[in-house]
Amino acid sequence: MTKKLLVVEDSKPIASVIKKIGESLGYEVTIAISLSEVEDLLQGENEFFAATIDYALPDAEHGEAIETVLSHGIPGVVMTGKMDEVTRKKILAQPVIDYIPKENSQAFMYLKRILYWQVANTGTGVLVVDDSRAARNHIVELLKRRNFTVYIADGGDAALDVIKKNNNIKMVITDLEMPGMDGISLTNEIRKLYSRDQMTVIGISGASNVTHSARFIKNGADDFLRKPFCPEEFYCRITQNIENLHNIEKIQKAANTDYLTELPNRRSFFSDGKQYISSYNGKNLPYGLAMLDIDFFKKVNDTYGHEAGDHILKVLALYMKKHLGNALLARLGGEEFAILLSGSDQEDIYNQLDEFRREISVSQFTHEENHISFTVSIGAVFNSTLGLEEQMNQADVALYSAKENGRNQIVVSE
Repeated sequence: MTKKLLVVEDSKPIASVIKKIGESLGYEVTIAISLSEVEDLLQGENEFFAATIDYALPDAEHGEAIETVLSHGIPGVVMTGKMDEVTRKKILAQPVIDYIPKENSQAFMYLKRILYWQVANTGTGVLVVDDSRAARNHIVELLKRRNFTVYIADGGDAALDVIKKNNNIKMVITDLEMPGMDGISLTNEIRKLYSRDQMTVIGISGASNVTHSARFIKNGADDFLRKPFCPEEFYCRITQNIENLHNIEKIQKAANTDYLTELPNRRSFFSDGKQYISSYNGKNLPYGLAMLDIDFFKKVNDTYGHEAGDHILKVLALYMKKHLGNALLARLGGEEFAILLSGSDQEDIYNQLDEFRREISVSQFTHEENHISFTVSIGAVFNSTLGLEEQMNQADVALYSAKENGRNQIVVSE
């Protein structure tokens, strides 16, 4: 569902820039140039996901539009040309997402980051650990403005229980001084379970000891905040750490994903396949490993061109996800794919593979003005006690037999 962004801005050039930013992020943008327009808009049924609010408007020179927008439950980012401390404190005293001084082009780059994460944070869990209810509530309120899913714990032991029960937690914000397990001990325990690639930890403390930040980081924390902190610094640190975690995830995904089909690549299949097999064996589940190859794929490329060949590879990957979605799938290279799947018994697994093969054989795929048909050959091995590499070799031999015996068939390794 498209998110709606309300842009309250009387400057046409600035409103145009913000609109382009919003639309580039997938927002549906509505512009209002005065407080009266805002009031008229909010009388209707428009459900705005977020708003950018100019501090000074022709009919609202002292930030009146901020309160109006926020009173309708719309999270707002304030844009202001006023830099004095009184204005800053007045803005931050209200439950805004953030405020951005209109100093230069970097202000709009920062706005783009905020609007992006306002959507991307949805579903991302953050755990707040503090024995002080007031301190917890303050941080929780700040995080909810940024659309995080927030969990709380009043101590280290309780925090570990919450983490184990909620796999969407990507960040832990923990106080140092707590009865029982303190924040540094908790950080150390978290790092035994999760690496920095998997979870971010931010330590906080109101103590004046300057060594606490170093102790936190030496024990596995990613950042540190000293209480009391201002919302601006808090949001900057939170955003930066979430971005770092997100960038690591993107790099890892790129390293383990085939760029064309978006299936796992060979490297990922070898890594994850061993875990799947171990899980199947541990649960005593029948499973099969199959190697799949497109028949006469060179002919497709030679007849219709390499773009058509790439299209066929993408389509095949989509069909694999649709019909074998519970399996571990991978593109090993070229027109060769791997499938690792479980079933109620060997016959069930065979039937899953054969139904997929038959579906491909009777389908016709369109690329530009061409209608292309193709088939696949499959070699499979079932319930083998050998390692993954040996099973793949066996399935590959069976695949070769399927090719030699006429293609468009499954051959099971003995």
